[in-house]
Amino acid sequence: MSETISPSGGETGLTVAHRRSLVRRGLHLNYLTIGYNTIEAMVSLAAGWLAGSVALVGFGIDSLIEVTASVAAQWRLHADLDASRRAGVERVTVRIIGWSFLALAAYVFIDAAKSLWLRERPDSSIVGIVLLALSAIVMPVLARAKRRVARGLASRALEADAAQTSLCAYLSVIALAGVALNAVSGWWWADPVAALAMVPIIAREGIQNVRGEAGCDDCC
Repeated sequence: MSETISPSGGETGLTVAHRRSLVRRGLHLNYLTIGYNTIEAMVSLAAGWLAGSVALVGFGIDSLIEVTASVAAQWRLHADLDASRRAGVERVTVRIIGWSFLALAAYVFIDAAKSLWLRERPDSSIVGIVLLALSAIVMPVLARAKRRVARGLASRALEADAAQTSLCAYLSVIALAGVALNAVSGWWWADPVAALAMVPIIAREGIQNVRGEAGCDDCC
């Protein structure tokens, strides 16, 4: 028994057994993502609040958004083998993830702009630097694995979730640059500027998904 679905819209034989294997793999990857991002969010929010770091707080909220996206992706995966539900769940999941991106972009923009306007100087955060460096390593690995599952299942929603995970890696590098420059050179403005650099990337992904367009193919 096979299905004729492919990420490019062409036809390919995808057996039910193979589809179930991909679903299981996707579920396991999302459980791992949810667990890691929950810890990531708690640590980065606490470190960012203590240091007054907009980039770290923004990254922590991004981690919470990633949890939301992964939970939505779990819903999509659980519905995958029910063809009557799959398309509807797919559309809703894509838009949930898209609006999550846009909410994050708005928060980061407002908070970073406020910090620049008021010249708020964050303290250095060694914990934040270590966390961001770790995420820059872990997130691309998860994103690649999740994208392979998304393409195997021809799911735009799961592609969007993989793009969000990949985006998390980009944001960790950007935030790391800002936090590290503040710690090493005392450039207080590097932190909110790094946070503002996140906004176009986040907003682009959000707009694409709210419109139902495909996510970034090269994010990984």
